[in-house]
Amino acid sequence: MMRIPFSYIWRSLWARRLTTALTVGGVALVVFVFAGVLMLARGLEAALVETGSPHNVIVLRRSATSELSSQLDRATADVLETESGVARGAEGRALLSREVVLVIDLYKKKSNALGNVSIRGVSSRALGLRPGVHIVQGRPFQFGTHEVVVGKGIATQFKGVTLGAELAFGGDRWTVVGIAAAGGTAFDSEIWGDVDQFMQAFGRPVYSSVTFRLAQPSGFDQLKTRLQADPRMQYVELKHERDYYLEQSKTLATFIRTLGIVVTTIFSFGAMIGAMITMYAAVANRTIEVGTLRALGFRRRSVLGAFLVESVLLALVGGALGVALAALLSFERISVVNFQSFSEIGFGFALSPGVVMRAVIFAVVMGVVGGFLPAVRAARLNIVNALRAS
Repeated sequence: MMRIPFSYIWRSLWARRLTTALTVGGVALVVFVFAGVLMLARGLEAALVETGSPHNVIVLRRSATSELSSQLDRATADVLETESGVARGAEGRALLSREVVLVIDLYKKKSNALGNVSIRGVSSRALGLRPGVHIVQGRPFQFGTHEVVVGKGIATQFKGVTLGAELAFGGDRWTVVGIAAAGGTAFDSEIWGDVDQFMQAFGRPVYSSVTFRLAQPSGFDQLKTRLQADPRMQYVELKHERDYYLEQSKTLATFIRTLGIVVTTIFSFGAMIGAMITMYAAVANRTIEVGTLRALGFRRRSVLGAFLVESVLLALVGGALGVALAALLSFERISVVNFQSFSEIGFGFALSPGVVMRAVIFAVVMGVVGGFLPAVRAARLNIVNALRAS
């Protein structure tokens, strides 16, 4: 079977430069939106999952969906601190942090609107459990005082959060003595202070969670089984810290993906119709050309394939351009309210091989759907009638 050479397809596209460019632009815009949505969801998941350490375990109240709704009493924390499955430091103290998570309001810089911000009261071992969190300006807060350290994301997006500034919450005033960076994780969107000071200010007698380092990385299942058999621990639940933060990302990430897919599906219909119109116009303008190809011995299948390849090429070029434009979003960071914690979380657009692959596949599907009917029409042209066309 004779095949139509690729050079013919390429010259055909070049001869219709304007319509080719318009079609490529339409596909590129749709792919840009589609890839941007996937990058947004991926960025959220990456920010939260990377927050958790594979070596840490978080303990919450059974059935609590987040630290905000969890309550653990001091007796439970005392039991965990003496547990043999908890790692110990050089001085023999448990690598464990008793923590309380609350939400306060601060004014945003850009919109001047109030936004929810998470504050986390921590114990003295907190930084040892989270080596990715480090002070980039100022110094760590001193325990037993009304000093706080602010995450870099909060300092960037909210008003009055600078070194030396005083924040008013919990019926008291708190001095910002340091700015912390946490590598783009959720801790960048938190304010840290002394857990006991926070609990006293908010009149809260219980902790939200306890986080500790495993003595043996493979000892999680044995530790969980042992604690579940302890009558004092029947109301608590243990989770790998990374699994917990993955769960925290699911609801919002699913919402972003669903909303984005609905929007891009609507846009994709426009792009496919544009591609279809372009290809129908190409068929109409090349009737004699198609008739000549058929007269030279090229079968309907070859003509169908040639026009379909043209459409897919347009979509691929548009898809590549859309992905390239979406890649520029990697330099941007946004802040949204996490449905699980009801507080603002800052994160960036994350481009990954999976995002690129799905975006390219999406573009190819648009090309195939948009080009199939015009390609069929071209293949079905009658040779005699096509050659007689003026």
